[in-house]
Amino acid sequence: MESRLGYSRPFTHIQAGKTFLKEILLDQSDELHLSCPQKDPDCPVLNELHRLQREVKRLEGLTQIDPLTGLFNFRHLVHALEAEIERSKRTGLPTSLIMIDLDRFKSINDHYGHESGNEVLKEVARVFFENIRRIDIPCRYGGEEFAIILPGTYLPQAALTAERLRFALEKNKFRLKNETVKVTASFGVAIYDGSEDLSPEAFIERSDVHLLEAKAKGRNRVCVVESKEGVRPEGVTLDEKKMLFDKAHQGES
Repeated sequence: MESRLGYSRPFTHIQAGKTFLKEILLDQSDELHLSCPQKDPDCPVLNELHRLQREVKRLEGLTQIDPLTGLFNFRHLVHALEAEIERSKRTGLPTSLIMIDLDRFKSINDHYGHESGNEVLKEVARVFFENIRRIDIPCRYGGEEFAIILPGTYLPQAALTAERLRFALEKNKFRLKNETVKVTASFGVAIYDGSEDLSPEAFIERSDVHLLEAKAKGRNRVCVVESKEGVRPEGVTLDEKKMLFDKAHQGES
């Protein structure tokens, strides 16, 4: 009798492990379809391979998470932008991108120390995460810069989201060494409507232009691309309402 790989019995666990290992690590989606060639319900090699699969998935996830803030990192930002750009091309629905830079963050590090600065970054990430939809993609761009991808979002809604984040950050009370510290940020917003070829790097640069504009105009403000492309009347879509409703109830549980 032959196994599903075409090997005739006897077929040892060690042979099975060597045969399956490369296939499993390259195609993790096969986990549920694997079976022991020896028909052993407690196959030690298969159990180990499943453990390795789970570990590979865990490590893969870690490579896309910023360890300090728990947000996605720059690597995931680029990959997610690639995916959303392609989605916009395919569906015609826009993708918006908010670039964020904390104002005068160096002075916090200089006055309170880098550990306190790290605590501020973690708290900023929490504020951002609690004020976006489940479908939005919050990332730490690097240092004190953040980026948030807003899938299927038109310019008015993206601008409102940026302003909501700016206000939430401004009113948040940061406690550093028994002192209350005010932390603000500048925001730049750009939109992609799928009508042109655009790289993730170029999209980031578009948003960054308006971020620098916000800095130049005095910080703690939102600057948005001046374009009518992708703009529709303000409001919240049914999908957005559902996402916000689900997130609110998740927070209550």
